[in-house]
Amino acid sequence: MKFLPLRFALSFPVMLGAATSAVADPNGLWRADDGGTLRIARCGQALCATIVTVVPANDPDTGRPWTDKFNSDPAKSNRPLIGVQVLFGLQPEGPGKWKGQLYNSDDGMTYEGHLIEQSPTSVRIEGCTLGVCGGDDLLKLFGQEVIGGYNIRRLRLFERVHRILAP
Repeated sequence: MKFLPLRFALSFPVMLGAATSAVADPNGLWRADDGGTLRIARCGQALCATIVTVVPANDPDTGRPWTDKFNSDPAKSNRPLIGVQVLFGLQPEGPGKWKGQLYNSDDGMTYEGHLIEQSPTSVRIEGCTLGVCGGDDLLKLFGQEVIGGYNIRRLRLFERVHRILAP
């Protein structure tokens, strides 16, 4: 019986390390730094992602909903940006890392890139071309209503607080 506490003490760091090294399940709804959201889901044996919301909802140049205006294919350049697939055929490339194609709607180009699971609530999408890399960190949304890129529960809470504090 003397050794049971010692065994537990020796195994505790291993158990703690396993608990803290958990990575994100990439499937679900994710918010980018700009407030836009992506839905990552399985597509066959791979992962794919589509645009769910963009912020602001309308293109400031036209006052209308965003289109895929930078796409070099004229047949696609007028399609709505919401619903456009931006991650294609991501395959596992080791623990917590996926490799595939990334479509950048800001320039209409497709790049080879990665989805990297950083924590249970965070992933990073990175793309590189000619040795220059860039990316976005995304935060996972859990059971939240998202309309127009805004979390409705947070907006309602803000409105209630504003009404209470407003003169």
